[in-house]
Amino acid sequence: MELDLMALVSNLGFPAIVTMYLLIRIEGKLENLSTSINSLSSNIYELNNRK
Repeated sequence: MELDLMALVSNLGFPAIVTMYLLIRIEGKLENLSTSINSLSSNIYELNNRK
């Protein structure tokens, strides 16, 4: 019984941990990307209004 539980944790736990790690890393990068896109949009709007 204990061996079955260990196998279940090792089979399901490792992919879950890897997924959480990747999601946490990607979250910060997505926030930076969103900020950059908003800044770019504002700059384009300002350039179009100067003319």
